[in-house]
Amino acid sequence: MKMIMKAIRIHQYGGPEVLAQVEMQRPAPGANEVLIKVHAASVNPVDWKIRAGYMKDFLPLALPATLGSDVSGTVEEVGPGAARFKRGDEVYASLGLEGGGYAEYAVAKETIIAGKPSTLDHVHAAAVPVAGLTAWQALFEVAQLRAGQKVLIHGAAGGVGNFAVQFAKERGAYVIGTASSRNHAFLHELGADKAVDYQQTRFEEVVRDADVVLDTIGGDTLERSFKALKKGGILVSIVQPPSQEQAAKYGVRALFYGGHPSSSNLVEIARLIDAGKVKTGNCSGRFGGLRQEWAAVESAAEVFEDGQVVFAQCGDVASNASVATSAVEGAKATGDLDSDLHHAESPFGFVVRKGQLQCPQESENCLFVALQTIQ
Repeated sequence: MKMIMKAIRIHQYGGPEVLAQVEMQRPAPGANEVLIKVHAASVNPVDWKIRAGYMKDFLPLALPATLGSDVSGTVEEVGPGAARFKRGDEVYASLGLEGGGYAEYAVAKETIIAGKPSTLDHVHAAAVPVAGLTAWQALFEVAQLRAGQKVLIHGAAGGVGNFAVQFAKERGAYVIGTASSRNHAFLHELGADKAVDYQQTRFEEVVRDADVVLDTIGGDTLERSFKALKKGGILVSIVQPPSQEQAAKYGVRALFYGGHPSSSNLVEIARLIDAGKVKTGNCSGRFGGLRQEWAAVESAAEVFEDGQVVFAQCGDVASNASVATSAVEGAKATGDLDSDLHHAESPFGFVVRKGQLQCPQESENCLFVALQTIQ
């Protein structure tokens, strides 16, 4: 008997308008695989860049494709040889660049899945894998950051950056983060030893002896970062390949790194979260930049300044109603919700009307609803 599920797919590269909700056969787990019932998924910058075709030259998709790297949910079924999880277990995962998370069910190798942090709900857990893994691996696997070293983290209040600040501090490093002044208090709450306002200060003039620089910005920020390193230091960019000529000039190493799925890393990250050593999710719900011309739900990922947009299955929305409400109210209070916004919606269930977040929970056509941003 065919098992049918809803999914959000693309049949061609393009803007948010190419996203389409479809019904398709539910996947079955193969050897050493697990079928996950997706309770929440998040959109990372890499997801919409893949959809737009920016990465097709080195990551071509077999179209039609279901995107979405980050998921949190419950185990629905296990395939032959999969022994670590059982039906009903709460898990989270980065599915990798191939995606599959924008659906009611997703299949993943057992080796990339981990138990969800017990202290997080699915909405917050879905915002962890890609950002958390990228920060963890860039700092500890690539840069080999150690206790007592000094690290400069660009975009420290963003999705990857805020995890990097906390991981580095927990490891015993001296942490400097660049961010706008409005985010300095947030950085200090995360444990940053020093915050630099990149809008007012040229960071390379106040940081000259870092052992490690983690770049999440690229461009001019990346180029100027060589001056912030001590000789023998390392620059890791998750945005673009750094200049090897500049690296040789300053006597440093410079690498481009994109991260990879890892069960073992997610286990470590979950341990830190459950121990209270790593915080996740700023529920301020900064709805900055929403526009009426939204064609589809994923477009949210392109207009938020920091962090990620998290979507939850409509059936799971009720338990997060208070989070959704506080998110919109926070956006209104800080002025991040456009003053001229009266109506914005997508065909997949996200509706903002006169500053109120709504979900048509009775609608059979609603697959995901955007609940909040995770800074």
